Amino acid sequence: MNCRITIFIFLLFLLFITACNEDNETNIPTLDEQIGQMLLVGFRGTELTDDNPIINDIEQYNIGGVILYEKDGPTGSTPRNIESPEQVRRLVADLKSHSKEPLLIAIDEEGGVVTRLKEKYGFPATVTAQYLGEINNEDTTRFHAARISSTLFDMGINMNFAPVVDVNINPESPAIGALGRSFSASPETVTFHSRLFIDELRQQNIVGCCKHFPGHGSAAADSHLGITDVTNTWSEDELIPYRELISSGDCKMIMSAHVFNQNLDEEYPATLSKKILTDLLRTEMNFDGVIVSDAMEMKAITTHYGFEEAIEKAINAGCDLLIFSNNIDTFNPDVVADAVDIIHSFVDEGKISKDRIRQSYNRIMKLKETL
Repeated sequence: MNCRITIFIFLLFLLFITACNEDNETNIPTLDEQIGQMLLVGFRGTELTDDNPIINDIEQYNIGGVILYEKDGPTGSTPRNIESPEQVRRLVADLKSHSKEPLLIAIDEEGGVVTRLKEKYGFPATVTAQYLGEINNEDTTRFHAARISSTLFDMGINMNFAPVVDVNINPESPAIGALGRSFSASPETVTFHSRLFIDELRQQNIVGCCKHFPGHGSAAADSHLGITDVTNTWSEDELIPYRELISSGDCKMIMSAHVFNQNLDEEYPATLSKKILTDLLRTEMNFDGVIVSDAMEMKAITTHYGFEEAIEKAINAGCDLLIFSNNIDTFNPDVVADAVDIIHSFVDEGKISKDRIRQSYNRIMKLKETL
């Protein structure tokens, strides 16, 4: 009798172990699901109709997130995704309802010129980073950062591609200084106000993003329009805010710049450079958070690299999350399917390792745990 009981208990134990293994295998994401999390995509629509391609992108391809825009770049028309607070709140809720994983809802809400949620649509007024840096008062910066953070939280938006931590070396820089996007020409002032901005976002469970690494503030050109070479203007002082914010644990996400800097890499712009993103940012500066690319359709990338080549080099350089804004020159409703197929093919061919994909997936999912 005791022998039978022992055998019975042993069989139950084997069944339990088998069931546990089956559950674990079921919970392991497929390669395509991991790849999908690496994509953050722009889409058209102020509301979700059943035929909107973004629904399939979320449900079938398991994309990591979406990015909202005020204006449709290819047509120059408005609205694209933003009409009013009530409409944005409803759109965001609908997007999240289609995702089995927490969905990143991203926006560029820096304040001032780069503001998607404008007063004319019923949102609170904002000010530029330059304005805050010139006043240089903690309470003032916290007030305006808290206002932005509260607005985003109320909309259900959980990721803000801000603050800009570029040092204002060239006040006439067309993409930074001329638009008032930098807090200051002083790296210490930039660090101080960036930390306040990030803290106010964090208090509303919103992920902030430090940009544009390794520094866009000295550029004499705009990387949206073509190659931007900062070799002769860039200074190592531009790394100071990143070093300080990484060291203090404030910076959880960093956006790469599409700038070419021969001081750091003689061949590739930062987004495609392993020397810059892996050797410098990850290894030397000890950054273990998520690296996100600037929009992959910007001309600094597209005029020099093909779609497939840029994807391969960005991932192997160290980018975890790739932005396909679908909002510059053309709109491709199949951009997600195309990107997933391309990345999967690179893995099959051995050009990108499965381990490299898993690293990015793990970093992204760890970040999402904070939402």
